[in-house]
Amino acid sequence: MKFNIAKPVILASASPRRKEILSLLGLPFTVIPSHVSEDIDMASDDFAAYARELAARKTKAVAKEYDDHIVIGADTIVVHEGKHYPKPESKEQAKTFLQELSGKTHAVITGVGISVGGTLRVFSVETAVTFRELDDVLLDAYVESDDPMDKAGGYGIQTAGALLVEKIEGDYFNVMGLPIAKLTEHLRRLALIALKDGDPFIDY
Repeated sequence: MKFNIAKPVILASASPRRKEILSLLGLPFTVIPSHVSEDIDMASDDFAAYARELAARKTKAVAKEYDDHIVIGADTIVVHEGKHYPKPESKEQAKTFLQELSGKTHAVITGVGISVGGTLRVFSVETAVTFRELDDVLLDAYVESDDPMDKAGGYGIQTAGALLVEKIEGDYFNVMGLPIAKLTEHLRRLALIALKDGDPFIDY
């Protein structure tokens, strides 16, 4: 497939995983990280709203300088039993996170922002991930690999963290950090990308 684009695209994220996923569309894009702090207070226990707010802030931070571009921002969080699991600050915290998630099902929620011409649209996608019962030998080896340190929840499903996972229910790419199918749907419906002239998707 080959898409046409209405305006230049900017990915407001330094994540190599999001860059890899967005590349699946075959569109040229520029990476401009937002550098927005992820440390914001939650107004409630609505974690999806929290993820959308983070995505909105990251998207707007870049879009204010590039309103003639399509700016895409995202933020991914891991949640279990009302607790938010951010990127671990130490190996000890990473192991604690993974021990708490062992043998259980948690939610991975990615908020995504799309900004163009001063208009922002935000949505979120949730995927359920179930971990195997994890033993200390496996956990210690994974934590010592340093793979958990830059990832929400302390693991990456696209790397050796896949060894921790028993099953997922939902979008795999959402767990990686960017729900590309839903993002593509929104971009097409907004007439920002099209497969060809007369693409049957229409604006909202």
